[in-house]
Amino acid sequence: MPAHRAPRTTAPRRSPRTRLTALAVLPLFALTLSACGYGSDSDDDDGGKAKIAADAEKIEGLDTVKIGYFPNLTHGTALVGDQEGLFQKELGATKATYAEFNAGPSAIEALNSKSIDISWIGPSPAINGYTKSQGKNLRIIGGSASGGVKLVVNPKKIKSLDDVKGKKIATPQLGNTQDVAFLNWIAEKGWKVDAQSGKGDVSVVRTDNKITPDAYKSGSIDGAWVPEPTASKLVSEGAKVLLDEADLWPGKKFVITNIIVRQDFLKEHPKVVEAVLRGAVKTNQFIKDNPEKAKAAANAKLKQHSGKALPAKIIDPAWKSIAFTNDPLAATLDTEAKHAVKAGLLEEPDLKGIYDLRPLNKVLKAAGEPAADDAGLGVK
Repeated sequence: MPAHRAPRTTAPRRSPRTRLTALAVLPLFALTLSACGYGSDSDDDDGGKAKIAADAEKIEGLDTVKIGYFPNLTHGTALVGDQEGLFQKELGATKATYAEFNAGPSAIEALNSKSIDISWIGPSPAINGYTKSQGKNLRIIGGSASGGVKLVVNPKKIKSLDDVKGKKIATPQLGNTQDVAFLNWIAEKGWKVDAQSGKGDVSVVRTDNKITPDAYKSGSIDGAWVPEPTASKLVSEGAKVLLDEADLWPGKKFVITNIIVRQDFLKEHPKVVEAVLRGAVKTNQFIKDNPEKAKAAANAKLKQHSGKALPAKIIDPAWKSIAFTNDPLAATLDTEAKHAVKAGLLEEPDLKGIYDLRPLNKVLKAAGEPAADDAGLGVK
């Protein structure tokens, strides 16, 4: 945080240790996608390039649109779009302000209280927000990122996938997206683990991503199933990548970050939502066309939030493993929910209506891009 700025209000924090019951829909997805980010509120004048042109006009007369995201590489579209001023350019004189969150529940709470209008968020909290409101609060309006999750291990203790049996493997939180993915992988190996306690043929150790590297160095865990940049941080400490989760998915694609919006905001300000989505689409194109510049922009924004940029040995491999996309990969979100049901952590939710891709597809059509599919889970 720059010295001349007053301290910003930290986003609300919630304990990630909520115990799940076999039929509890909400507690599962109230857990965050990953324990990443630093948690602060931010304006667009603190290090980015967002400037409002003198002749710009407000969209639909709206003064401000409030956008949330995590300071995490899998939220790279938001990081780069904020840093480079690409959202503000599309919004004209409607000012983009930003709030950074440490966890999915805090972002959902901010959305519910109308403290933010639009947010980048992971699949688990998105499902939580939707099911908790009985389908009345949010919609997923676009994709943002795929991949960026790996099983990394101590090569002295684990040399093959079969060696994972009997070892202590960290996941970010009980019931979060990576935890469910690991439990599903364990089940497919034919091994048994109690999902609640993490005890069984593999010891699943729920550990905050910020603590995981120290836990690895101390020897209290033998590896971790984690998102970037935690995976690359572990590799920098001597760990080896044993499995990239992308290899388990058709086409090596699965949703890790979505864009969500309050339903009332979408209804009242559809053109503003379209402007933010245009900014996201143009940011993803910027990332594709300028990978090094985009990586540097994301790292600059991370440094602003944390006070420290990621070193090249961490950000370079982490950035390469993430695919930024406009496609929400809706079918994979449905599969992730089914994995949670299979693990006994979730009663199968009704996700029909969770997507509204009409604004995105309007933007994509104008850009000459193919339409995104909602896998039958969109509004009619």
